[in-house]
Amino acid sequence: MIILGIESSSLVASVALVADGAVLAEYTVNFKKTHSQTLLPMIDQMVQMLELDLGLVDAIAVSGGPGSFTGLRIGSATAKGLGLALDKPLIHVPTLDAMAYNLFGAASLLCPMMDARRNQVYTGLYHYRRELEVVKASCAMDVGQLVEELNGRGEPVAFLGDGVAVYDSQIRERIAVPFQYAPAQSNRQRAASVAALGAVYFAGGKIEAAASHVPNYLRKAQAERELEEALRQGKTGELAAGHSLGPGGAW
Repeated sequence: MIILGIESSSLVASVALVADGAVLAEYTVNFKKTHSQTLLPMIDQMVQMLELDLGLVDAIAVSGGPGSFTGLRIGSATAKGLGLALDKPLIHVPTLDAMAYNLFGAASLLCPMMDARRNQVYTGLYHYRRELEVVKASCAMDVGQLVEELNGRGEPVAFLGDGVAVYDSQIRERIAVPFQYAPAQSNRQRAASVAALGAVYFAGGKIEAAASHVPNYLRKAQAERELEEALRQGKTGELAAGHSLGPGGAW
């Protein structure tokens, strides 16, 4: 079984090929560059290095959100395009589940955190025993509330994700349970984890047609939220004039 993994939910752009329990190749870049410029060239270079016919993959696992609206749309479009062209199914892998899978086998409560801005993070809580266990499903929540919940659970916690650096001071000031931060090789999104967890889902029949895939944004885009707020405050004329909304509301 060969699974192509695609990850584009944040600044990280990552693609990987996993076959029968082994990573054949992984190409990851953590740099401010548009994913539409990187994903397909990265996949092309990867398959050329492996001398692999992309048509041999069994399915395409895509990081399905939450995360950057723009990044998720690009990843989704890339996966859907390849799925349709190659006539392959897609596997929707929740972004935070795949991040927690980076820490396979860890004894701590796993807490991936993605910066969602405005003192919020996209997060979820996980245990890894015989398999990955979702303790708290993916959600957007205030950092302070998250730390209070972790304190209430009373378990040692392993944090990972770009939200850790952003909210480090709040975590350290408020956390009352033993904690640690994941090291560099496992503290960001990785397509190898998307593909590996995707292989588990594929074996369990959790696939979807390429045309049916839709990312899970968890919350509305910033532009939508600002429009709704403006409508409540009667500022629609200002919005129409282009003074209130940014170019895309990426988060």
